[in-house]
Amino acid sequence: MTTKMKNMTTTKTKLPAPTGARPNGRSARRRAREFALQGIYAWLIRRDDADDMGVIDAHIRDDEEFSEADVAWFKTLLYGVPREAVSLREQFTPHLDRTIDELSPVEHAILLIGSYELVHHVEVPYKVAINEAVELAKSFGGTDGFKFVNGVLDKLAAEVRAPEVQAGTRA
Repeated sequence: MTTKMKNMTTTKTKLPAPTGARPNGRSARRRAREFALQGIYAWLIRRDDADDMGVIDAHIRDDEEFSEADVAWFKTLLYGVPREAVSLREQFTPHLDRTIDELSPVEHAILLIGSYELVHHVEVPYKVAINEAVELAKSFGGTDGFKFVNGVLDKLAAEVRAPEVQAGTRA
């Protein structure tokens, strides 16, 4: 477990700020994704207990920087991802080079968030959904985790957003 992640297993789960990040340099949506990542990570560590979501939500909202996040998007991700987790896992698992149990909890959470955006929020361009997941992986994941996340989500996008992906390759 990386030093960054040790803080996430405490009672009040909190991801450290990304290395070199400026708090005001990130969009409200990116901050929402970062806070949602904290929550999904905590949910995974607590063994997918949906009853914990309200507690996790309350702890995250206590963060002094939470006001910088898009609250509606945070709530969409925090509650939507666990609700759809089984289906999302079924969709991205064929693109893994290992079992879900072998994923780091951070990569697992990022794949769930990225997959959720790709599958359930077509208003978010597929390139944006993938890029945001890659940025989360660069900031909070292992050394090359972002490459893994990018590969899995690229393959998933080709399936669930085929017309959009094909139009993007022609442009």
